[in-house]
Amino acid sequence: MSSVSFSLQQAIFAALSASSDLQTLIANPPRLFDYVPPDSGFPYVVLGDGGETDWSTSTEDGTEHSIQIDVWSRNTGHKEAKQIAEVIRATLNNAALIVSGATLIDIRHLSTDFSREPDGQTFRARLRFRAVTEP
Repeated sequence: MSSVSFSLQQAIFAALSASSDLQTLIANPPRLFDYVPPDSGFPYVVLGDGGETDWSTSTEDGTEHSIQIDVWSRNTGHKEAKQIAEVIRATLNNAALIVSGATLIDIRHLSTDFSREPDGQTFRARLRFRAVTEP
């Protein structure tokens, strides 16, 4: 399952990287990371934690993927993080992503949480998605 998970991550990265709306908000090339470099400027987006669950039926193999994407901003207030989160949601929800080695059945936005970090300067949006793939 993990190779499909990485292929799905690559497809998500490609879709977000190609979004001109996202490039406008987080630079071009976009500050979109799996690992955040120490000298990275704000705002940026991190392809965060996730998981996989067997979603097979009696006739088909399948995998359910939980995906977390984090937006980090140091702009005044939540506005920037919320704008970036909305572009990510619009880009990925029901997207027809090409996943190497699998067929994407569906990708859906589940929720978005917004928070102010303890430093009082950093704002975070945490988006959660669910995707289902079949071999």
